[in-house]
Amino acid sequence: MRGVARVAAATVAVLLFAGFVGLGTWQVERRAWKLDLIERVEQRVHASAVAAPEPANWPEVNAVRDEYRHVSVTGTFLHDKESLVQAVTTLGSGFWVLTPLRQVRDGSVVLVNRGFVPPEARERTARTASEPLGVTTVTGLLRVTEPKGGFLRSNDAATSRWYSRDVQAIAAAKGLAKVAPYFIDADAIPSAGEHAWPAGGLTVISFQNNHLVYALTWYALALMVVGAAWIFRRQGPQDRAEPGPTSVGD
Repeated sequence: MRGVARVAAATVAVLLFAGFVGLGTWQVERRAWKLDLIERVEQRVHASAVAAPEPANWPEVNAVRDEYRHVSVTGTFLHDKESLVQAVTTLGSGFWVLTPLRQVRDGSVVLVNRGFVPPEARERTARTASEPLGVTTVTGLLRVTEPKGGFLRSNDAATSRWYSRDVQAIAAAKGLAKVAPYFIDADAIPSAGEHAWPAGGLTVISFQNNHLVYALTWYALALMVVGAAWIFRRQGPQDRAEPGPTSVGD
């Protein structure tokens, strides 16, 4: 029976070792993928602005290939159809100002996040920056729609309470047609003195990259299995055997 137990223990040890090594290697591969993604995003962010995807290319827009791409659009803002989306930024809590822009090239609409405003500047008349009128060119970062809400709360179109930048829902609530499936975080506009609301250029680009820590953890567990197996092998049968019963007179 001891032989069967040893074989079973060895089998379990081999399976655990292989599993831990496999998980560690998977995390190493994930780390390489994440570093490549971060590098590609950095290149997109700092590249010269290109024309935003046209309607014919909208079905192909996705986060992996297009998120944070530096793009430009030209058109006229529809300020009367703006939406406020709850936001927390480096400037405090407040709202993103999402304003539709009707493009000159084909009449399609793109939602533009013109920037952040604090609660006291949520009303258009309370803002310090003048609203762009007429044909305007906007550059910024392409962002993929954010459906379902945020801040642990669901969007409520009926009361215009938005907790995420859900392009389709906001477009439907404002009666907009032919709307791009993405929005654009507008670049910051240089201004002197105090903030000119809305303040653009506040996009936070952050990727969690803990894969190296995870990989080292899995590899460490694999080494622990090897160490335990080595100790078990060094012990003789007498060392591993449980002591037998002793008599009262011993």
